[in-house]
Amino acid sequence: MGIAACDLSQHVIRPTLLYLGCHSPAAEALLLGAAASQSGLGAALDDKHGHGLYRIAELRHQQLWDQHLARDPDLASRIRGLASQHAFLAAPHLELTVNLRYATAIAWMLIEADNSPLPAVDDLLGMARIWRRVFRPHGRPRDFIAAWQRCVGSLSRVA
Repeated sequence: MGIAACDLSQHVIRPTLLYLGCHSPAAEALLLGAAASQSGLGAALDDKHGHGLYRIAELRHQQLWDQHLARDPDLASRIRGLASQHAFLAAPHLELTVNLRYATAIAWMLIEADNSPLPAVDDLLGMARIWRRVFRPHGRPRDFIAAWQRCVGSLSRVA
């Protein structure tokens, strides 16, 4: 069993997006759907595809730092501020599994790097398309929607 969707939104996703200065209901819903699709809201945190709630691969994590965050020192500093001080230096990819806010910030940065406009908060198919591009290129939109229905339920639970 993973984390309750309302708790994940309220205690991890929303505060992280607010900290990054990019909160919106659509961003919150998209990250919640990604966590539902990737890991069942934390029911399984690691597999061959990646680490943590969002199953981010080590190579994608490294590429995000090298190609995106390295070009914006202020943003990189904010993201790095979410990571554990010593553990990040020893095992940066482990932070994706054990640090929910850091993992959420990295997931959001991957979405931002995609440069796609966010769909409306009630557009599950639009969110599924972004999830597929960013997190699971071989995934099917219906898998995202099924995970949403199984793990989150109704959109009113997000707001």
